[in-house]
Amino acid sequence: MKKIFVLFGLLIAFVFSASAQELISVADLSKQLKNADYVIVSAELEPVYSKVHITNSVNVPYKAFFKEGEIEGLLVSDAEIARIFGEQGVSADKTIVLYDEGSMKYSSRVAWILKYMGAPKVFVLDGGLEAWKAGRKPVTKNPTMVKAVTFAGKGNPAMIATMDEVKAALSNPKAVVVDVREAGEYKGLENKSTGHVKGAVNVDHNTIQTDKKLMKSADELAKLYAAAGVTKDKEVILYCSTGVRTGKEYIALKTILGYPNVKVYDGGFNEWKIKGGAIDK
Repeated sequence: MKKIFVLFGLLIAFVFSASAQELISVADLSKQLKNADYVIVSAELEPVYSKVHITNSVNVPYKAFFKEGEIEGLLVSDAEIARIFGEQGVSADKTIVLYDEGSMKYSSRVAWILKYMGAPKVFVLDGGLEAWKAGRKPVTKNPTMVKAVTFAGKGNPAMIATMDEVKAALSNPKAVVVDVREAGEYKGLENKSTGHVKGAVNVDHNTIQTDKKLMKSADELAKLYAAAGVTKDKEVILYCSTGVRTGKEYIALKTILGYPNVKVYDGGFNEWKIKGGAIDK
Protein backbone atom coordinates (compact mmCIF):
# COMPACT_ATOMS: atom_id res chain seq x y z
CA MET A 1 0.00 0.00 0.00
CA LYS A 2 2.84 2.36 0.87
CA LYS A 3 4.38 1.79 -2.57
CA ILE A 4 1.08 2.64 -4.22
CA PHE A 5 0.91 5.98 -2.39
CA VAL A 6 4.50 6.76 -3.32
CA LEU A 7 3.86 5.96 -6.99
CA PHE A 8 0.65 8.00 -6.93
CA GLY A 9 2.53 10.95 -5.44
CA LEU A 10 5.20 10.73 -8.11
CA LEU A 11 2.54 10.57 -10.81
CA ILE A 12 0.80 13.67 -9.44
CA ALA A 13 4.12 15.52 -9.27
CA PHE A 14 4.92 14.57 -12.84
CA VAL A 15 1.51 15.64 -14.15
CA PHE A 16 1.72 18.91 -12.25
CA SER A 17 5.21 19.72 -13.51
CA ALA A 18 4.31 18.79 -17.09
CA SER A 19 1.17 20.91 -17.12
CA ALA A 20 2.54 23.80 -15.11
CA GLN A 21 5.78 24.21 -16.98
CA GLU A 22 5.41 26.13 -20.22
CA LEU A 23 9.09 26.71 -20.83
CA ILE A 24 11.17 24.41 -22.99
CA SER A 25 14.95 24.17 -22.82
CA VAL A 26 17.35 24.36 -25.73
CA ALA A 27 18.30 20.72 -25.16
CA ASP A 28 14.69 19.51 -25.22
CA LEU A 29 13.68 21.57 -28.25
CA SER A 30 16.71 20.45 -30.24
CA LYS A 31 15.44 16.86 -29.93
CA GLN A 32 12.18 17.83 -31.65
CA LEU A 33 13.52 19.58 -34.75
CA LYS A 34 12.34 16.77 -37.03
CA ASN A 35 9.08 16.19 -35.18
CA ALA A 36 6.21 17.04 -37.53
CA ASP A 37 3.96 17.75 -34.54
CA TYR A 38 6.10 20.75 -33.61
CA VAL A 39 6.04 24.21 -35.15
CA ILE A 40 8.71 26.69 -34.04
CA VAL A 41 7.79 30.36 -34.25
CA SER A 42 9.97 33.46 -34.10
CA ALA A 43 8.00 36.33 -32.59
CA GLU A 44 10.56 38.90 -33.75
CA LEU A 45 9.94 41.55 -36.38
CA GLU A 46 10.71 40.44 -39.94
CA PRO A 47 14.07 42.27 -40.31
CA VAL A 48 15.36 40.47 -37.19
CA TYR A 49 14.02 37.11 -38.38
CA SER A 50 15.63 37.64 -41.79
CA LYS A 51 19.02 38.24 -40.22
CA VAL A 52 19.15 34.95 -38.34
CA HIS A 53 16.63 32.48 -36.95
CA ILE A 54 16.27 28.90 -35.78
CA THR A 55 16.37 26.58 -38.78
CA ASN A 56 12.87 25.71 -40.05
CA SER A 57 11.16 28.25 -37.78
CA VAL A 58 8.42 30.50 -39.15
CA ASN A 59 7.91 34.17 -38.41
CA VAL A 60 4.86 35.60 -36.63
CA PRO A 61 5.91 39.09 -35.45
CA TYR A 62 4.42 40.28 -32.17
CA LYS A 63 3.38 43.57 -33.76
CA ALA A 64 1.18 41.73 -36.27
CA PHE A 65 -1.44 41.62 -33.50
CA PHE A 66 -1.54 45.40 -32.88
CA LYS A 67 -4.89 46.91 -33.79
CA GLU A 68 -4.72 50.15 -35.76
CA GLY A 69 -5.89 53.18 -33.84
CA GLU A 70 -5.02 55.75 -31.20
CA ILE A 71 -4.19 53.20 -28.51
CA GLU A 72 -1.11 51.26 -29.57
CA GLY A 73 -1.01 47.59 -28.64
CA LEU A 74 -4.68 46.66 -28.41
CA LEU A 75 -5.34 43.15 -29.73
CA VAL A 76 -6.89 42.69 -33.15
CA SER A 77 -10.08 40.62 -33.42
CA ASP A 78 -10.15 36.88 -32.82
CA ALA A 79 -10.76 36.32 -36.53
CA GLU A 80 -7.71 38.38 -37.42
CA ILE A 81 -5.57 36.51 -34.88
CA ALA A 82 -6.66 33.19 -36.39
CA ARG A 83 -5.90 34.46 -39.91
CA ILE A 84 -2.40 35.60 -38.95
CA PHE A 85 -1.45 32.28 -37.38
CA GLY A 86 -3.06 30.23 -40.14
CA GLU A 87 -1.24 32.09 -42.92
CA GLN A 88 2.08 31.24 -41.27
CA GLY A 89 1.26 27.56 -40.95
CA VAL A 90 0.55 27.64 -37.23
CA SER A 91 -2.23 25.24 -36.28
CA ALA A 92 -3.78 25.10 -32.81
CA ASP A 93 -3.48 21.30 -32.74
CA LYS A 94 0.32 21.42 -33.04
CA THR A 95 2.88 21.77 -30.28
CA ILE A 96 3.88 25.43 -30.72
CA VAL A 97 7.21 26.76 -29.47
CA LEU A 98 7.79 30.53 -29.42
CA TYR A 99 11.13 32.29 -29.18
CA ASP A 100 12.72 35.72 -29.55
CA GLU A 101 16.23 37.11 -29.18
CA GLY A 102 16.38 36.28 -25.47
CA SER A 103 14.30 38.82 -23.58
CA MET A 104 11.33 36.42 -23.86
CA LYS A 105 8.95 39.38 -23.89
CA TYR A 106 7.99 39.02 -27.56
CA SER A 107 7.78 35.24 -27.50
CA SER A 108 5.76 35.23 -24.27
CA ARG A 109 3.35 37.81 -25.66
CA VAL A 110 2.59 35.69 -28.71
CA ALA A 111 2.43 32.60 -26.48
CA TRP A 112 -0.14 34.39 -24.31
CA ILE A 113 -2.18 35.24 -27.42
CA LEU A 114 -2.13 31.57 -28.43
CA LYS A 115 -3.30 30.58 -24.94
CA TYR A 116 -6.00 33.25 -25.14
CA MET A 117 -7.17 31.60 -28.37
CA GLY A 118 -7.28 28.20 -26.71
CA ALA A 119 -4.18 26.50 -28.16
CA PRO A 120 -3.43 23.68 -25.68
CA LYS A 121 0.27 22.99 -26.31
CA VAL A 122 2.24 26.23 -26.19
CA PHE A 123 5.83 26.60 -25.01
CA VAL A 124 8.39 29.41 -24.81
CA LEU A 125 12.05 28.69 -25.45
CA ASP A 126 13.88 29.49 -22.22
CA GLY A 127 16.64 31.96 -23.03
CA GLY A 128 15.51 32.40 -26.63
CA LEU A 129 17.82 32.59 -29.62
CA GLU A 130 20.71 33.72 -27.43
CA ALA A 131 20.61 30.43 -25.51
CA TRP A 132 20.02 28.47 -28.73
CA LYS A 133 23.15 29.88 -30.35
CA ALA A 134 25.15 29.40 -27.15
CA GLY A 135 24.17 25.74 -27.34
CA ARG A 136 25.52 25.59 -30.92
CA LYS A 137 22.15 24.62 -32.39
CA PRO A 138 21.30 25.20 -36.08
CA VAL A 139 20.40 28.67 -37.32
CA THR A 140 19.92 30.11 -40.80
CA LYS A 141 19.08 33.25 -42.77
CA ASN A 142 16.93 31.35 -45.23
CA PRO A 143 13.18 31.82 -44.83
CA THR A 144 11.10 28.75 -44.10
CA MET A 145 8.59 27.72 -46.76
CA VAL A 146 5.12 27.99 -45.25
CA LYS A 147 1.95 26.09 -46.09
CA ALA A 148 -1.14 27.94 -44.88
CA VAL A 149 -3.48 26.09 -42.52
CA THR A 150 -6.71 26.81 -40.71
CA PHE A 151 -6.18 28.00 -37.15
CA ALA A 152 -9.21 26.97 -35.12
CA GLY A 153 -9.53 28.92 -31.90
CA LYS A 154 -11.71 31.24 -29.89
CA GLY A 155 -10.68 34.04 -27.56
CA ASN A 156 -11.13 33.68 -23.81
CA PRO A 157 -12.28 37.06 -22.46
CA ALA A 158 -11.66 35.88 -18.88
CA MET A 159 -7.92 36.30 -19.52
CA ILE A 160 -8.30 40.02 -20.23
CA ALA A 161 -9.03 42.85 -17.78
CA THR A 162 -10.77 46.05 -18.85
CA MET A 163 -9.96 49.54 -17.61
CA ASP A 164 -13.03 49.42 -15.34
CA GLU A 165 -11.82 46.14 -13.85
CA VAL A 166 -8.43 47.72 -13.17
CA LYS A 167 -10.09 50.63 -11.38
CA ALA A 168 -12.12 48.21 -9.26
CA ALA A 169 -9.04 46.15 -8.44
CA LEU A 170 -7.14 49.20 -7.19
CA SER A 171 -9.60 49.62 -4.33
CA ASN A 172 -9.95 45.91 -3.63
CA PRO A 173 -7.64 44.50 -0.91
CA LYS A 174 -8.02 41.07 -2.50
CA ALA A 175 -6.54 42.27 -5.80
CA VAL A 176 -3.23 43.75 -6.97
CA VAL A 177 -2.35 45.61 -10.18
CA VAL A 178 1.20 44.96 -11.38
CA ASP A 179 3.18 47.24 -13.68
CA VAL A 180 5.71 44.96 -15.40
CA ARG A 181 7.63 47.74 -17.15
CA GLU A 182 11.19 48.70 -16.29
CA ALA A 183 11.58 50.45 -12.94
CA GLY A 184 12.54 53.71 -14.66
CA GLU A 185 9.32 53.72 -16.69
CA TYR A 186 7.26 52.98 -13.59
CA LYS A 187 8.81 56.03 -11.92
CA GLY A 188 8.28 58.21 -15.00
CA LEU A 189 12.01 58.58 -15.65
CA GLU A 190 12.54 56.59 -18.85
CA ASN A 191 11.04 55.95 -22.30
CA LYS A 192 8.95 59.13 -22.19
CA SER A 193 6.84 57.62 -19.40
CA THR A 194 4.61 59.91 -17.35
CA GLY A 195 4.52 57.50 -14.43
CA HIS A 196 2.29 54.55 -13.60
CA VAL A 197 -1.28 53.59 -12.76
CA LYS A 198 -1.85 55.09 -9.32
CA GLY A 199 -1.88 52.26 -6.81
CA ALA A 200 -0.04 49.73 -8.99
CA VAL A 201 3.08 47.95 -7.77
CA ASN A 202 6.14 47.33 -9.93
CA VAL A 203 7.76 44.00 -10.77
CA ASP A 204 10.19 44.81 -13.58
CA HIS A 205 9.95 42.02 -16.18
CA ASN A 206 13.74 41.94 -16.47
CA THR A 207 14.07 40.89 -12.82
CA ILE A 208 12.39 37.52 -13.38
CA GLN A 209 15.26 36.29 -15.55
CA THR A 210 18.84 35.37 -14.70
CA ASP A 211 21.91 37.07 -16.16
CA LYS A 212 21.85 34.38 -18.87
CA LYS A 213 18.26 35.33 -19.83
CA LEU A 214 16.81 32.12 -18.38
CA MET A 215 13.69 32.21 -16.21
CA LYS A 216 14.52 32.25 -12.51
CA SER A 217 13.58 29.29 -10.33
CA ALA A 218 10.13 28.97 -8.80
CA ASP A 219 11.55 29.74 -5.34
CA GLU A 220 13.25 32.91 -6.59
CA LEU A 221 10.10 34.03 -8.40
CA ALA A 222 7.92 33.38 -5.36
CA LYS A 223 10.14 35.55 -3.16
CA LEU A 224 10.28 38.30 -5.78
CA TYR A 225 6.51 38.55 -6.11
CA ALA A 226 5.83 38.15 -2.39
CA ALA A 227 8.15 41.09 -1.69
CA ALA A 228 5.94 43.24 -3.93
CA GLY A 229 2.73 42.05 -2.28
CA VAL A 230 1.76 39.91 -5.27
CA THR A 231 0.45 36.84 -3.49
CA LYS A 232 -1.44 33.76 -4.64
CA ASP A 233 -4.61 34.63 -2.72
CA LYS A 234 -5.16 37.82 -4.77
CA GLU A 235 -6.52 38.55 -8.20
CA VAL A 236 -3.53 39.75 -10.22
CA ILE A 237 -3.82 42.15 -13.15
CA LEU A 238 -0.69 42.72 -15.25
CA TYR A 239 -0.03 45.67 -17.52
CA CYS A 240 2.73 47.44 -19.43
CA SER A 241 2.37 49.95 -22.26
CA THR A 242 1.19 47.74 -25.13
CA GLY A 243 0.72 44.35 -23.48
CA VAL A 244 3.94 42.98 -24.96
CA ARG A 245 5.83 42.60 -21.68
CA THR A 246 2.98 41.09 -19.68
CA GLY A 247 3.14 37.61 -21.22
CA LYS A 248 6.43 36.72 -19.54
CA GLU A 249 5.07 37.48 -16.09
CA TYR A 250 1.79 35.75 -16.90
CA ILE A 251 3.76 32.55 -17.50
CA ALA A 252 5.77 33.07 -14.31
CA LEU A 253 2.68 33.61 -12.17
CA LYS A 254 0.06 31.41 -13.78
CA THR A 255 2.01 28.37 -14.88
CA ILE A 256 5.26 28.26 -12.91
CA LEU A 257 3.90 29.48 -9.57
CA GLY A 258 0.32 28.33 -10.08
CA TYR A 259 -1.45 31.59 -9.25
CA PRO A 260 -5.15 30.88 -9.89
CA ASN A 261 -6.40 34.31 -10.97
CA VAL A 262 -4.15 36.26 -13.35
CA LYS A 263 -5.31 38.63 -16.09
CA VAL A 264 -3.73 41.01 -18.56
CA TYR A 265 -4.95 44.59 -18.92
CA ASP A 266 -4.93 44.71 -22.71
CA GLY A 267 -5.26 48.48 -22.95
CA GLY A 268 -2.25 48.96 -20.70
CA PHE A 269 -0.75 52.27 -19.73
CA ASN A 270 -1.37 53.61 -23.23
CA GLU A 271 -5.14 53.37 -22.78
CA TRP A 272 -4.97 54.39 -19.12
CA LYS A 273 -3.33 57.75 -19.80
CA ILE A 274 -5.38 58.51 -22.96
CA LYS A 275 -8.65 57.87 -21.12
CA GLY A 276 -7.68 59.91 -18.07
CA GLY A 277 -6.84 57.24 -15.50
CA ALA A 278 -5.14 58.42 -12.30
CA ILE A 279 -1.34 58.47 -12.62
CA ASP A 280 1.39 58.59 -9.98
CA LYS A 281 5.20 58.69 -10.01
